[in-house]
Amino acid sequence: MSNASTGTRIRQWLMTGVSYMIPFVAAGGILIALGFLLGAAAAGTDGIHAYDAAKMNVPTNESGAVTGFDLLNIGNWAFIIFWFGKAAFAFFVPVLAAYIAFAIADRPGLVPGFVAGALATGLDGNPLGTGTGFLGAILGGFIGGFVALWISRWKVANWIKPVMPVVVIPLLGSLITGLAMVLVLKVPVSALVNGLTAWLGSLSGAGLAVLGLVLGLMMAFDMGGPVNKVAYTFAVTGLATAGAAASATEFQVMAIVMAAGMTPPLGLALATNLRKSAFSESEVENGKAAWLLGASFISEGAIPFAAADPARVIPSIMVGSGVTGALVALFGNELRAPHGGIFVFPLVTNWLTYVLAIAIGTVVTALLVLVAKNIGAKK
Repeated sequence: MSNASTGTRIRQWLMTGVSYMIPFVAAGGILIALGFLLGAAAAGTDGIHAYDAAKMNVPTNESGAVTGFDLLNIGNWAFIIFWFGKAAFAFFVPVLAAYIAFAIADRPGLVPGFVAGALATGLDGNPLGTGTGFLGAILGGFIGGFVALWISRWKVANWIKPVMPVVVIPLLGSLITGLAMVLVLKVPVSALVNGLTAWLGSLSGAGLAVLGLVLGLMMAFDMGGPVNKVAYTFAVTGLATAGAAASATEFQVMAIVMAAGMTPPLGLALATNLRKSAFSESEVENGKAAWLLGASFISEGAIPFAAADPARVIPSIMVGSGVTGALVALFGNELRAPHGGIFVFPLVTNWLTYVLAIAIGTVVTALLVLVAKNIGAKK
């Protein structure tokens, strides 16, 4: 890594943060969505209040603390699963910041990174929360990492060296990073985040379809790489912003991103079945696995095909995912779960049109790949 370019290093640091973030997003987000699903089963349209103990018939005392749990009551299960998910989901932004800092400065960067992430979201109701969201967490993670790295390179007396990584660096790193978050980043970044949220909320119809097209292109461009992760992180942080709203554009964005990420592996799997002679033997075998990978929302299932023939495969899958994203936007599908593929389809609104959008994008991808394979191919 010492010989890597600056751009490569930044990408590696960012991807480290994202890779540690995703388990919190997946587990927490799916639990929250399941809470809403069970809430709907227990209370119909009132299921959107899965977080409300009274509406879910959960016994509480005068202060609001839960005093019991009925194993046979679906509403009780909806409530507890929702809050388990909320607990896990609340950590994903601090974890993103912490592990960006960790990638830069190793363990001494963790505490400043977590502090930056907690201040970005106002974790635990911190009154110094900056409201800068995932953008603030990313910037704060880089600041915390570089501050920790800088302090770790100070020339100090031998007697103080043992306490540098466990006391001095976390202490000073947290102080400097916290000041940077509150005094420098808060105003400009929170204004940017608020403007982005307002713009997203104003989208509808053709405007949202264009956004769906762009997000679809991004999801297929590098199949799990930095561009893909930018689109995915944008969608996931939208879920946190929308919270427990009955309906929100952010839920449509999540549905767009998941569908567009499923399309590339599915399209390539279909292409290997339609015309095996256009692919190598190993690609045909990869095509069998790509069905499951695509259905599970693992875009990386398309990488073996793209690596073998990038000029033909990447443009084809980008068009297919773009079509899927635009169709999902036009159909108005919403999704509260940040991961899971077909396993969370019961949580999608109008899931039949959602399946239709993915199917159309899959067919478009497969046909474009096969047409592209004919261009310049040797007879």
